[in-house]
Amino acid sequence: MTTASEEIELDDDQVSQDSEEQSEQPVEVAKTNLAKRRVIDNLLDERRLRRQLADYDFDS
Repeated sequence: MTTASEEIELDDDQVSQDSEEQSEQPVEVAKTNLAKRRVIDNLLDERRLRRQLADYDFDS
């Protein structure tokens, strides 16, 4: 009887660990992807602004 209750406890622990790991991974990936996207957007904006400054006619 003690072995049956021990097996059930082990199964419960494994299920809770699996669900915690699954819920944490997408959040980290989403944060990382968002951070990368912001860096790329900032670099593209900087490049665009430099081109506009280079094309601007300062003599007018």
